[in-house]
Amino acid sequence: SPLISKGVSRGDRTRRKHVSMKMLRFRSPSIRSLDQEVLCTIRLLDDSEISCSIQRDTKGQFLLDHVCNHYNLLEKDYFGIRYVDPEKQRHWLEPNKPVVKQMKSQQPYMMCFRVKFYPHEPMKIKEELTRYLLYLQLKRDIYHGRLLCPFAEAAYLGACIVQAELGDFDPEEHPSDYIRDFKLFPKQSLKLERKIMEIHKNELRGQCAALAELNMLQKAHALETYGVDPHPCKDFTGATAFLGFTATGFVVFQGNKRIHLLKWSDVNKLKFEGKTFYVIGIQKEKKLVLTFHTSTPAACKHLWKCGVENQAFYKCAKSSQIKTVSSSNIFFKGSRFRYSGKVSKEVIEASSKIQREPPEVHRTPLLLFQNAEQHGTDGENSALNNELQHHCVSMETSSLRPQAPKAEETPEEDDEAGGALTISELSYSPCASMLPTPVDDTQGGVSLLFSSPVQSPARLLRELHADPDIQAQLEAERQRDRAYERARLAARSPVSGVLTSGLRLLSSNKRVNSCLLSVARFVAMVMCILLVTVPTLLLLLESDIDVSFLHEIRQTPEFEQFHYEYYCPLRRWILCRISMALENLWSD
Repeated sequence: SPLISKGVSRGDRTRRKHVSMKMLRFRSPSIRSLDQEVLCTIRLLDDSEISCSIQRDTKGQFLLDHVCNHYNLLEKDYFGIRYVDPEKQRHWLEPNKPVVKQMKSQQPYMMCFRVKFYPHEPMKIKEELTRYLLYLQLKRDIYHGRLLCPFAEAAYLGACIVQAELGDFDPEEHPSDYIRDFKLFPKQSLKLERKIMEIHKNELRGQCAALAELNMLQKAHALETYGVDPHPCKDFTGATAFLGFTATGFVVFQGNKRIHLLKWSDVNKLKFEGKTFYVIGIQKEKKLVLTFHTSTPAACKHLWKCGVENQAFYKCAKSSQIKTVSSSNIFFKGSRFRYSGKVSKEVIEASSKIQREPPEVHRTPLLLFQNAEQHGTDGENSALNNELQHHCVSMETSSLRPQAPKAEETPEEDDEAGGALTISELSYSPCASMLPTPVDDTQGGVSLLFSSPVQSPARLLRELHADPDIQAQLEAERQRDRAYERARLAARSPVSGVLTSGLRLLSSNKRVNSCLLSVARFVAMVMCILLVTVPTLLLLLESDIDVSFLHEIRQTPEFEQFHYEYYCPLRRWILCRISMALENLWSD
């Protein structure tokens, strides 16, 4: 027996070695590919860049940690890394997935470090460094028209930026029109510049850069568009709307007004199907369903994922409460996604426990900010800036270099109404914000998002309602309108009572038919499920097929409990009933 066992062990070792060599030969190409390094370039909030090399299996969290280590940043959960795919669609880099599997563009990869979740209360940020990075993000939001504000607030925000960047007003260093040398707003009138200089001279004197930045954050966070990363879409009527997610909830802007604010506690579900995005919630104790249409399915999925992440971050009390959500109904397969980071309350609690010495903040001078902007903002190049000037009337995306005096400026600009919207004139039109974060010069503003010629409202509605269900609803509404019109015209005749009763009967029949159709669909779905599950259970319980995965299922405690406590008694009862029926049949 020792010789036999020795022979068997040698045979086993030989077979294992042969299999392992085959596996090594099979896996060697993938191992070599994992060793290849990939170059990533990340553009920071001050438009400087850092680069690093990663492995092909490196996850997104490594890049985020790399940038935070570069800044010596601890309050990192407010920030994220954004990139754009070859179809010009923006994405947030997911920290728990490999970078290479997310990036579809050619190497080297280009990304941007940005604020992803805006703090609901900037005063609760512990470190000055974090506040400075948020200040840089808000400065970009103001310049690109994402932060919409009235005249008085715009002047104060501009003065805080000037105080933080230039310090106190000095008549020897600052000429009478020193604000005109710098472009702070997309629409910067002469009256606004004078008001900024007035506040800078009289109200902010003596404030250090950190205090001026803090005052700017405090004023900005009270605005309606604070923290809004606008997603352009079309509503049910075909009008352009901008959707966004804030610490308060889901918001919709049209023109210069916020037309919807649905608090996170009132949002029940976010879902999408193709290019259609749905927000299902409760408003005034009634169910509310908002429907919007994006330009592409990828844009719709990005909008849905942003909504899921923001709802989890601001609504949940603990990260353990975050659940995986699905984009579709329970019976149909859809996209599944789960936010994997900390929530707002956990971030604030962690910030309060920071005990280290505050790190040094290296501020970028305003002049360097201008030079950086000459090469593009948010990843756009100079050619794209020229393209935007044609497509976005309210946006001036020229670089921030000193400008020559505007000879064409008329006295009427000085007489602007004090309450006029400064950022985007009469409409909320953040052109640069809806473009990918680095893109080429082939893309424009709102008019290019839906790449089609100018359409009539009727044609646009037909395209928006190409969905069969929506078409059926519209056709039913039209039929009801025609029936009511016929009944109204026939009311003058002697048989008006008969027609009215017939119309009521027709409406009631339609409601009954729709209910019966819904019940029939439900019964058919239940029958399909039973036709699949019952044969599967019989295969597991009655057959002797010895397949590995069936054997593993049979060995589970749950299956054994079901078999002995439920299935066996049910089978005995059925067999007993069958035998009794057969005995009665034979006795008769």
